[in-house]
Amino acid sequence: MKVLANVNLCQGHARCEDLCPQVFGTDAVEGKVVIIQPEFPDEMEAQVRLAVRNCPEGALRIFSN
Repeated sequence: MKVLANVNLCQGHARCEDLCPQVFGTDAVEGKVVIIQPEFPDEMEAQVRLAVRNCPEGALRIFSN
């Protein structure tokens, strides 16, 4: 599975990073989401989905490879 971010929608709340720091980070300059690990293993799917659902702007999406 793969996660993608729309940085134009991101407002920098960093909820995704709080919930799943292995996959999501924050850009030091703009404070927006950075995908650290775009392709993640199946065992992390629940954690990544939780982070995606908690994005207030809906800036994150999960896709199958």
